Amino acid sequence: MDEQALLGLNPNADARYRQRAMAYFEQLKESQDAWEVCAEALAKGIYNDDHVKFFCFQVLEHQIKFRHAGLSAVQQQLIRETLMKWLQCQLMNAQPEKPFIRNKAAQVLALTFIMEYLTLWPKFFFDILSLVGLNPHGVDVYLRTLMAIDAEVVDRDILHTPEETRRNTLIKDSMREQCIPSLVESWFQILQTYQQSHPELTCQCLEVVGAYVSWIDLNLIANDRFVNLLLSQMSVEELREEACDCLFEIVNKGMDPVDKTKLVESLCQVLQSAGFFNVEQEEDVDFLAKFSRLVNGMGQSLVLSWTKLAKAGNVKDATETLQAVEAKVPLLLQLLVHEDDDISANIVGFCYEYLHVLKQLPQLTDQQKTNIEAVMLAVMKKLTYDDEYNFENEGEDEAMFVEYRKQLKMLLDRLAQVSPELLLEAVRRVFTNTMQNWQTAPFMEVEVAIRLLYMLGEALPASHGAHFSGDTAKTSALQDMMRTVSHTTPVSHDSCCFPLCVSMAFLDQRGLRHNSPKVRSRVAYLFSRFIKTLHKHMNTFIEDILTRIQDLLELAPPENGFLALLTSDDQLFMFETAGVLIVNGECPVERKQALMRSLLTPLMDAFRLLLAKLSQETEEERQTALADCLSHAVGFASRTSKAFSNKQTVKQCGCTEVYRDCLHTFLPALSCPVQRGVLRSSVRSFLHRMIICLEEEVLPFIPAASEHMLKDCEAKDLQEFIPLISQITAKFKRQVSPFLQQVFMPLVLAIFEVLARPAEDNDQAAALEKQMLRRSYFSFIQTVTGSGMNEVMANQGAENIERVVFTIIQGAVDFPDPIAQKTCFIILSKLVELWGGKDGMVGFPDFIYKHIVPACFLAPLKPTFDLSDAQTVLTLSECAVTLKMIHLKRGPEFIQFLQQEYLPSLQVSPEISQELCQVLQQPDIKVLKNYIKVKCVCYSVCSWL
Repeated sequence: MDEQALLGLNPNADARYRQRAMAYFEQLKESQDAWEVCAEALAKGIYNDDHVKFFCFQVLEHQIKFRHAGLSAVQQQLIRETLMKWLQCQLMNAQPEKPFIRNKAAQVLALTFIMEYLTLWPKFFFDILSLVGLNPHGVDVYLRTLMAIDAEVVDRDILHTPEETRRNTLIKDSMREQCIPSLVESWFQILQTYQQSHPELTCQCLEVVGAYVSWIDLNLIANDRFVNLLLSQMSVEELREEACDCLFEIVNKGMDPVDKTKLVESLCQVLQSAGFFNVEQEEDVDFLAKFSRLVNGMGQSLVLSWTKLAKAGNVKDATETLQAVEAKVPLLLQLLVHEDDDISANIVGFCYEYLHVLKQLPQLTDQQKTNIEAVMLAVMKKLTYDDEYNFENEGEDEAMFVEYRKQLKMLLDRLAQVSPELLLEAVRRVFTNTMQNWQTAPFMEVEVAIRLLYMLGEALPASHGAHFSGDTAKTSALQDMMRTVSHTTPVSHDSCCFPLCVSMAFLDQRGLRHNSPKVRSRVAYLFSRFIKTLHKHMNTFIEDILTRIQDLLELAPPENGFLALLTSDDQLFMFETAGVLIVNGECPVERKQALMRSLLTPLMDAFRLLLAKLSQETEEERQTALADCLSHAVGFASRTSKAFSNKQTVKQCGCTEVYRDCLHTFLPALSCPVQRGVLRSSVRSFLHRMIICLEEEVLPFIPAASEHMLKDCEAKDLQEFIPLISQITAKFKRQVSPFLQQVFMPLVLAIFEVLARPAEDNDQAAALEKQMLRRSYFSFIQTVTGSGMNEVMANQGAENIERVVFTIIQGAVDFPDPIAQKTCFIILSKLVELWGGKDGMVGFPDFIYKHIVPACFLAPLKPTFDLSDAQTVLTLSECAVTLKMIHLKRGPEFIQFLQQEYLPSLQVSPEISQELCQVLQQPDIKVLKNYIKVKCVCYSVCSWL
């Protein structure tokens, strides 16, 4: 081996040696037999360097994974012998290899097993077991290999091709017949032999048993000998967590419901007699989390058995299973209310399923009602924030608690379905007791009381959200609690002043000027919601509110050095709020116009200054900050326009002129030579909004904007620009026909230029960008052809038209992208409709027969045309529509062309040719669609032709 190259395998080697090592690795991979030196190095233990050993295994792995079929019988035998010799060396070594080498060796053994077990090496496991015996180093590699085989053959989280799935099924079937009993026996011997001397090996073996139990005969594991051993290991500190996981997998194994109930009950009896149900005496929270998961699995298994037995009408066994479920509820409650949230979260699934069972029962017993109340109290207790919760700097623990709360919310919703009366009474009791002394009570208790009221409103069934009408008991309780909340709020209850008082709470130190940035951020959103909902009641206070929030509507330039109260995202809500207040006020149009101008003019002034600075700035970091600030200004202006509606349009509010001024201000940013991406994106978004708000008033701005956006553009720029042109085309149609005729080819040529740019073969990001741009291009052509503007494409000149239509043909046939293909066939069908008749474009009928007809036949016959994909099925449907449109426009001439020229050229039999032509002439398009689909599904390319 190249010793100099091997020096580069060391992580501390310099770049030159590392590069040489990479080149040597590639050389060994590509060579037909150079890998054999690596095999020899492993078999003879030539190298002591761990990185060299790992390197040799990598080379061997590549040969097995990608070149195994091309190896000679002698070479394949060499791989087997190498692995067995390396394994034999491990038995004699005083110290085991590093874990990363053992893992890589296990992966290589697993790959060899997958390639050769069914054909060349059926005694794989017998050879390994006879070699390693009970040697701890050998057992370690054996167990790692089993887990690597599980990852390759069984693991459902790994996607496999249909061929790999069939292979894996054959492997599992063969293992069941030939070696699984021997493997299970080896596991038992390992568990029994090493549970005291090598607990790490025992844990590995327990993991293997848990992985394999899902697909092997359960009787091999679920027997007295094996289960008693597992239960005994539940009492060994180093083993009990893995033993819990192993028992969980056994319990989860699919089986007959009666047998499953017996299995679970026998396990529970042993666990209970061993004292495991005394949860309060257990201090090891890690074990309790595993035990809670096991109990959850047992409980859910019992519920599933009860469901199956109840559906089958097996009353006796269903009743016994339900009793078994009920017997686990005290343990469920202990775990649910445990102070450790992980332990509690692991039992939520069983609790949810138990409540679902109660929901289905015709009548609840007193004990079941007591259980429901206990679950309610547990949920209410666990919803409470603990003292360590960091509201100002939420980390992983806080995020996990938020997710845990969502699980508790699901339980609360289920409780509302099972017994809304009990839930209402329990919440009312907790709420009343807490809110009586809310000023002195801990924040956590007050928060959970109010949250419970909120959750109750979401959980209780109500017709169209009418919680305060209907059932008197429910409405009375909800009204009492709502009254309590309102009386604890220190604001005036005078009906005319109430909206202003609430607004003041939003606007002062309790809300938007609170010390906490998170509170300010949340309040900005809630204030926006509040104003949107109650804007009709705010007329008297509009200008007062606008004055109070004026400092929060200022654009914060990057150079002022002050920390703004609100982030730019929060300010978006504030500008929208200001817009809603102005637009929905009852003041005269002139006043609305003045208020909107006073809102937007500071943005425009700041934008002009910042844009001038950006054009002169040379430092990149500073350029980025200025561009972001400019983008925010455009975004704020755009957000104010969300206040307009069909009833309150820009024109009716007299605000057309101010938004035109915004366009005049913002469009020069498109010609800025730096930070083009950010600026173009923001201005483009503003144009989208103005097309909706200003309608035809925006049209004079479009040509200049388009010209700037098509200069020096990237794939993403074009991809985002095309929807703007499509929006204009769809909205204004013939009004913009002259403009579209002018911009059509520049846009198309810009797209062609970007798509033609070379990219690295493995650059997936670039490939995806091009795919999305290609889709956008086809979507644009579809919009143009579908908007009734025949002249846009027709006036581009014959050469340009031909070039564009050829790209549509190419998109329909050559690119394996069903979304783009579908669009292309829609375009072709439309072009045939526009130009394929007797009065159509000169020469187009010849194009139909030379290119469009072949596309309709060749696209479905491509190997990449996958009819298991829904988009591909839609593509096939559009292909049929195109053929039908050709027949509609060309009539018998098309039928004659198929029968006498095209289909015979493809060696299609006269019978199939006649059959297809008859289907084509049927008036119902569904007949043709179904015919083509059946042909594509039932026949290969050869038989179809």
